[in-house]
Amino acid sequence: MLQMEFLRNNQTTGVPRPDSTQPLEKHYSVVLPTVSHSGFLYKTASAAKLLQDRRAREEFSRRWCVLSDGVLSYYETERAVTPNGEIRASEIVCLAVLPPDTHGLEHTFEVYTEGERLYLFGLESAELAHEWVTCIAKAVVPPQAENLLARGFERLGRLPYKAGLSLQQAQEGWFSLAGSELHVVFPEGPCEEPLQLRKLQELSVQGDNENQVLVLVERRRTLYIQGERRLDFVGWLAAIQKAAASLGDTLSEQQLGDSDIPVIVYRCVDYITQCGLTSEGIYRKCGQTSKTQRLLESLRQDARSVRLKEGEQHVDDVSSALKRFLRDLPDGLFTRAQRLAWLEASEIEDEEEKVSKYRELLARLPPVNRATVKALISHLYCVQCFSDTNQMNTHNLAIVFGPTLFQTDGQDYKAGRVVEDLINHYVVVFSVDKEELRKQREEVTAIVKMRVAGTASGTQHAGDFICTVYLEEKKAEAEQHVKIPASMTAEELTLEILDRRNVGVREKDYWTCFEVNEREEAERPLHFSEKVLPILHGLGMDSHLVVKKHQSMEAMLLYLASRVGDTKHGMMKFREDRSLLGLGLPSYGFHDRYFILNSSCLRLYKEVRSQRPWNGAPETSHRPEKEWPVKSLKVYLGVKKKLRPPTCWGFTVVHETERHEKQQWYLCCDTQMELREWFAAFLFVQHDGLVWPLEPSRVSRAVPEVRLGSVSLIPLRGSENEMRRSVAAFAADPVALLRNV
Repeated sequence: MLQMEFLRNNQTTGVPRPDSTQPLEKHYSVVLPTVSHSGFLYKTASAAKLLQDRRAREEFSRRWCVLSDGVLSYYETERAVTPNGEIRASEIVCLAVLPPDTHGLEHTFEVYTEGERLYLFGLESAELAHEWVTCIAKAVVPPQAENLLARGFERLGRLPYKAGLSLQQAQEGWFSLAGSELHVVFPEGPCEEPLQLRKLQELSVQGDNENQVLVLVERRRTLYIQGERRLDFVGWLAAIQKAAASLGDTLSEQQLGDSDIPVIVYRCVDYITQCGLTSEGIYRKCGQTSKTQRLLESLRQDARSVRLKEGEQHVDDVSSALKRFLRDLPDGLFTRAQRLAWLEASEIEDEEEKVSKYRELLARLPPVNRATVKALISHLYCVQCFSDTNQMNTHNLAIVFGPTLFQTDGQDYKAGRVVEDLINHYVVVFSVDKEELRKQREEVTAIVKMRVAGTASGTQHAGDFICTVYLEEKKAEAEQHVKIPASMTAEELTLEILDRRNVGVREKDYWTCFEVNEREEAERPLHFSEKVLPILHGLGMDSHLVVKKHQSMEAMLLYLASRVGDTKHGMMKFREDRSLLGLGLPSYGFHDRYFILNSSCLRLYKEVRSQRPWNGAPETSHRPEKEWPVKSLKVYLGVKKKLRPPTCWGFTVVHETERHEKQQWYLCCDTQMELREWFAAFLFVQHDGLVWPLEPSRVSRAVPEVRLGSVSLIPLRGSENEMRRSVAAFAADPVALLRNV
């Protein structure tokens, strides 16, 4: 089962795109079975683009059609000798069965060819139309993919794709779409396990209009379907996107996550957990009707693409959307068939017997309902843990959710009692072990502590109680929301993000978490041992965290290994940006200054009189113009452009005094090598010589081999060398892939 996700890399990774210089590799047999069939079909003139408008019955012409020796010929009449035209089975790339009454004839199907032509056929009889589609499909599909014909399909055909650990050359596979399942046959093996499209975490289309790639991503696996033939690819794309969306109002028809929980429920519960645990009257208060309705419509349309963020959505709007969704379920969360049994169970006086009955009823629920009930009650259990703050104890939550989940008018007290019982007996009813419960409590406690700390410091905003981290680039598709315990280090956060995206890290892949300040146009690679929580509390509205490769780390480590002495000195361009006399007036211009960095401080000298002959260090007969304790400095790579730095190799330095006053200044080097050396020296001094973790297990992890059935699929990311080899056959201007699943 595949999920969808974007793959992004700043410079070295791109989307597999059609390679026009190499023919598609075809491992399957091109010898097609001989199929014969004949009869009347109605057809319209062939087209070079998708048919957007309904074709009236008058636009169809009745033709005698013969399928024989791998050729579909159509004649003016049954007695005609010369065909009006023909379609070779070897040139057919796709068959699409349209929903009834799409056109003037009740049953229609489309045939796509390699020559970018579309043929529309139709019949009044469903049985005859099915016979024709089946016969054409048998004439088109090779023996290796004949299992695709054992079931009905809405769309069937061959598509160029790239997959596996080597992406050097595109191959052709056979695909069939049936409902929300995409069945695949690769050249290397038999029919694969179908892709459950509504359970894909992300679905993305990358590239320009001429070179599009559909990226299907499941945890640990990725498949690229290429739009080499524009006409049938557009049809496939629309069909797959439709199949991956919610199909109806019932739970089982929603977009689902790995645990069979509807994405719409997960999105709302996750947001309330992040932002609403301490909100007074959470779930009792109602959101604004218009905002709630718009949010619910967006979630129902494509919950996978909705990103809920504090400041953009209010917790009461999200909580109201969740309650409205659950109340509007046609069959209800507990199903119509079992609803009465649940209500009757609440009246059992013996607690053990009642809990046992609840467990029995829970086991009878459909899998999606059962998973959703557990997720929701688990969430409500967390909410009531903070009832001292949010005023929503178990009883209050039951009053709200009883009528919602059982879709009653609130008059039946038994509905509330069921919810209250499930929360009170959460651990036993849902078989929650001690470790699972401990982790759950630790997570929500950390969330609340972070939120309180952020509020107290006046820095409350999205991200200071739940860490929003981006993979390689700040884009919605690349963001991850991570719950941060107080003990988490930058290295642990980095590995958490890489694990979520299944990024294989190998030696010399220096993945690092960066603090990025957009306003200052600067970024700071966090030391692997830094605690994340204090950094989050100090982030401004213009800052965020991003995990990406530290491109200069290898050069910095080589410099540190080869340098002599414990000091660093040299000339740099200097500019101070400190408020003068409290007037907010910055000093202007960059000036040459001499700097000496040692184990305790950074000193600035206006001039240097001479150099000591034995070690090349400067000899100064006066005190430094400025001096800062080195471990109190934060050093960021980059200088904002509006300051007009004299070179592009600069860094921004922030110093916070004992009175919590911040001073900021800027340094520029003449070369990139100098910048790397200075930055490495800062890290070396500030962290007592340990710039990168020494243990091999902390800098490298094995990249697991992942497979879809018998076919290896490329990890979402691999080592730099591996990815470079993989993209070598791609277009010269690769399109960066993002990611969600």
